[in-house]
Amino acid sequence: MEFNVWDIDLAPEGSRSALEAARKKFGFVPNLLGVLAEAPSALEAYLSVSGAFEKSSLTRAEQQVVLLATSVENRCRYCVAAHTMVARMVGASEEVIRSLREGQEIADPKLRALRRFTRRVVATNGWVTDEDLKQFVEAGYTKAQLLEVLVGVTQKTLSNYTNHIAHTPLDAAFAASAWVPSEKRGVGV
Repeated sequence: MEFNVWDIDLAPEGSRSALEAARKKFGFVPNLLGVLAEAPSALEAYLSVSGAFEKSSLTRAEQQVVLLATSVENRCRYCVAAHTMVARMVGASEEVIRSLREGQEIADPKLRALRRFTRRVVATNGWVTDEDLKQFVEAGYTKAQLLEVLVGVTQKTLSNYTNHIAHTPLDAAFAASAWVPSEKRGVGV
């Protein structure tokens, strides 16, 4: 099955205003959004969850840790490339970005705990252990932030799965951050 990457002019009517807003925000319409435009409700859901996650109490860099950790765990080439670029834009260190992309430990203990917890949520389908919860809180995060991590995982699950099914082509803007998953899944979980 082939999916269109809709542009603003040809997209279903219900998706056009969201695509126009994306073009104004990013300077272009990312291919993921062009694919999601096939179903206006899917595009709206992704943008709504994304907007809610951006309002979380997690820092912009911490948000990118959640989004990258989820995307790496789900082996989504598109989202890892896109969020590598965004992580750089919000000031995440190259060491953190490299560690996330390569499945290595993050030196910063708080970010390491955030990544570990995020990956545990994804790998266990949310059936984390009491020890996972304890480690997350002991690293300095709150119960509210635990729920915010779930918002980020939800956002990326929708986009990761869309990209897997639609084989979304990587935008030229993300090409320098292209990523190929290792054969191992769940490294460090």
